[in-house]
Amino acid sequence: MFDFRQLRYFVTVAEELSFTRAALRLHISQPPLSQQIQALERDLGVLLLERSKRKVALTEPGKVFLEQARLILAQAELARSRTADAAAGHSGQLRLAYTLSVSFHPALPRTLLRHRQMAQGVDVQLREMNNAPQFAALLANEIDIGFVRTEPRHLQDARKLRLRMLDREPLMLALPSSHPLATRDQLHMGEVAGEAFVTQPREVAATLHEKLTTLASAAGFHPRTVQQARQISGLLALVAAGLGVALVPATMRAVHLAGVSYVPLADPAAQLLLAVASRADDASPVVAQFLSTVDEFVRDSGNL
Repeated sequence: MFDFRQLRYFVTVAEELSFTRAALRLHISQPPLSQQIQALERDLGVLLLERSKRKVALTEPGKVFLEQARLILAQAELARSRTADAAAGHSGQLRLAYTLSVSFHPALPRTLLRHRQMAQGVDVQLREMNNAPQFAALLANEIDIGFVRTEPRHLQDARKLRLRMLDREPLMLALPSSHPLATRDQLHMGEVAGEAFVTQPREVAATLHEKLTTLASAAGFHPRTVQQARQISGLLALVAAGLGVALVPATMRAVHLAGVSYVPLADPAAQLLLAVASRADDASPVVAQFLSTVDEFVRDSGNL
């Protein structure tokens, strides 16, 4: 059976219509080239080339075989290219989840943009999902990557997952612009002990809920929640209406809403983790490629 080398040799001779020029183009001597073409013809049982001292011409079977040889070589090159892309993580599927607050952090759009530039053949499927469901979905192989705001609660889960830290994002207070504390450069949590708070429901923002409770407890009070809103836009609208103050990640400053001011918290624990989670035993080249993009983001941003 003929091989790819013989096909390449034949196509080159057919294009040059000269064994001498074909040998020069292939960087081989003429005798082995002639021998390979003869072996190809014997294998096929047909004469592909008419040879004379003055010229080389394709026979009718040779013309048909030339067309098919080019198709075979093109398909082989496509197979090689696609296999290389798959091995490099440049093609395939990536199932990615993120929490609502991460959508405001530059890590998500920047890593997705970089990954798209590096691996255009990867189909990225995005899902909004809270932290605990993300960890469960990772362990159940329902997603491949998770942008999370906390670490796994259970040690056995943590051992099955790997986390790449992206940021320890400062927390801020969103206050009505008319509030006496709204012009401060920073605040301590204890200074808003008597304030009403507006929050998102626990099932929507469990980690932020826990942070609010922890920070308030360390400052010696329990937060008094008066209103809730599922969406960030609704939460800030409640602040703008003067119904209360809200604990939010620092990246929320990108949301400009009339009547809302943001003041950083000085409490040392006023930070919100941001990490990328994946299965520790996941050897997928697509996942490895995305994680390398995440590492580039961390190096360039200098967050940690």
